[in-house]
Amino acid sequence: MAKQLNVTIWNEFRHEKTNPEVTEIYPNGIHQAIGKGITGDVNITYAVLDDPEHGLTEEVLNGTDVLLWWGHMAHGDVQDEIVERVHNRVLQGMGLIVLHSGHFSKIFKKLMGTSCDLKWREAGEKERLWVVNPGHPIAAGIGEYIELEQEEMYGEHFDIPQPDELVFVSWFEGGEVFRSGCCYTRGNGKVFYFRPGHETHPTYYNADVRKVISNAVQWAAPVDREYPRYGHVPVSIEPIKAK
Repeated sequence: MAKQLNVTIWNEFRHEKTNPEVTEIYPNGIHQAIGKGITGDVNITYAVLDDPEHGLTEEVLNGTDVLLWWGHMAHGDVQDEIVERVHNRVLQGMGLIVLHSGHFSKIFKKLMGTSCDLKWREAGEKERLWVVNPGHPIAAGIGEYIELEQEEMYGEHFDIPQPDELVFVSWFEGGEVFRSGCCYTRGNGKVFYFRPGHETHPTYYNADVRKVISNAVQWAAPVDREYPRYGHVPVSIEPIKAK
């Protein structure tokens, strides 16, 4: 029987306090809307930028199986010490799901080792996310594509490493395409980047988007194994004959 997963959802929680349009769509915060859409046996904790230690204390992270990250306007306000803390936990096996503009977060750029830059446009255009890996568990229960009537456009080139697995590719009404569902392994941890989720559109209420995030939480769950040993190994597994 699968154990209950401890999921932490992190959000800047700034747009919702300063932009009336965002407040109307997400009155309790984007993090709460994301959390309401996650199904399965999960225990959800919320953390926001203005919490002490951004809500990501050693205790919280050590008890987190999967961390979800939404950020946009205040990437620079995230303390480097906390980024290093999250990075270490991913290497140790914690799953990380980076959403929408979190592509520019310090933690995602650190894990990718690239600029993570892209093209963008706010025109409220149609987005169609095509499933290009239908056998992948993150795409379970999703049809050939997800269609969003209005979203912010992200376009190639997306400056990321080649994904280990690519699950979704987006097409936008204006003609651009984008790698929208990218899977990576970093150390013992799994990382999934999922593109949709602009703050002025109700994307996180979409049933298919919620299904993808729920699937990704299960996919990113830690594997039950010991952390690898590194460094000097004075004792050999097999006897070494004296030369």
